[in-house]
Amino acid sequence: MGQDVEDENWAEEREKLRADLGQRMRALRQDCGLTLEGAAQRTGLALSTIHKIENGRVSPSYENLVRVARGYGVGIERLLSADAGGETAKTRMTVTRAGTGGKVRTSAYEYEVLCSALSEKRIIPLVATIERRGKLVAKDLGAHDGEECIYVLSGRVELQVEHYAPVELGVGDCAYYDSTLKHAIRALGEEETKIFWTSTDVAFAS
Repeated sequence: MGQDVEDENWAEEREKLRADLGQRMRALRQDCGLTLEGAAQRTGLALSTIHKIENGRVSPSYENLVRVARGYGVGIERLLSADAGGETAKTRMTVTRAGTGGKVRTSAYEYEVLCSALSEKRIIPLVATIERRGKLVAKDLGAHDGEECIYVLSGRVELQVEHYAPVELGVGDCAYYDSTLKHAIRALGEEETKIFWTSTDVAFAS
């Protein structure tokens, strides 16, 4: 019974996260003066994909979020958090208290967005909850500009990076890699798995 309630609560939260992300993406597209067709040309995503994301019907991958941010000319935090943008011109320092970061759900991960009040950052800091799933295959891996660093906070993960053998990481382990190589992460074991995850991208540099 308890698990059923938990699953139902998570399903409701997931729908809200998708809806909130979709609304932000639609607002940004409209702020840019773009039609769906124009957005598709700018981002390289299919028009139907953008439409489904904006309507909360699908969760985009991190790589697709990067493509949208680059296409719209904004930092990725503008997509990930409703708090981003308002005071960005006035501050070069910000704090996120424990558990208060904005949450975003993508196709494979749940992100807590940290320090979103500071826009145009060279480093995007996140806490990510990693799902347990089957062995990673080619279609699971994605690539984008920049570099990434992950630090395991709880649980165990498998990191797969193109041209390298998969590596298992436990609590306190850290990995740094070139994001232009195809990569993906999955959780191992049943316990909740969280990582501190930072990424860079030339499109986000101030």
